[in-house]
Amino acid sequence: MNVHSSRYRCSECGKCFQTSQLLTRHRRIHSGEKPFECTVCSKRFTQSTDLVNHSRIHNGDKPYKCHECDKAFSWSAYLNRHMRVHTGDKPYKCSLCNKCFKHCNNLQTHKRLVHSNRKPYDCPYCGKLFKISAELKLHVRIHTGAKPYSCRHCSDRFTWLYQLKSHLLKSHNEGTWFTCHICQRKFSYSGNLTAHIRRHKAVKPYVCSECPMRFCTATELKRHSLSHSDVKHFCCGSCGKFFKHKAYVVKHFNKCCDPPFTGRPHGLLCGALR
Repeated sequence: MNVHSSRYRCSECGKCFQTSQLLTRHRRIHSGEKPFECTVCSKRFTQSTDLVNHSRIHNGDKPYKCHECDKAFSWSAYLNRHMRVHTGDKPYKCSLCNKCFKHCNNLQTHKRLVHSNRKPYDCPYCGKLFKISAELKLHVRIHTGAKPYSCRHCSDRFTWLYQLKSHLLKSHNEGTWFTCHICQRKFSYSGNLTAHIRRHKAVKPYVCSECPMRFCTATELKRHSLSHSDVKHFCCGSCGKFFKHKAYVVKHFNKCCDPPFTGRPHGLLCGALR
């Protein structure tokens, strides 16, 4: 038994410490005291070590260096995470499918996307639900008309990065075309070329879990899967009728809307069944 175990006891929670310094530092948890202040941004900290670590944000100090490459980091935790690139270590294991990941946040994302039907992020314009915030952020551009990607050569702007890349190739001859060796058709993305070649070779790696049908791309499989489901994701904002496919609700909305709808589908078209 430690003879000092009860010598320095916290009067708030009863926790014991071996030194008065440790007790003093602990008491700040209860008092909220933060005596250590950053001279650059005035942010305050409970411990001096936290201030030292924070200061590296301002001075750019990176004392933790990787012995495998030239990278350096401000914090040891970042170096430890980086080392997995070299070691291949994947310490975070999914309890549902045993798949392993290098980082904890990757495991959390995997569980949410693969093993959960929970969609906590909803569109403020149409109510469509998403599993991750990044998907919602992209989706909102449909409603706002935001075009964050601008051409460096002209005044054109684009909603999606692939549109900018295609524009640079076609209008300014900037970038690399991916050419099909069978029919010479050109693509701005290698993934599109890969899917295209599958059609030449009749390769269909995406298999429906409900029937024997196979597909060249994951998008085609996802679209087909709706035929096995009763879920109707898209809603007409004018009359409230739901549809499985966006194309169907657009066609319906042209008849339901007065005057007829002629633009892109926005909030009145793109609702999600909660």
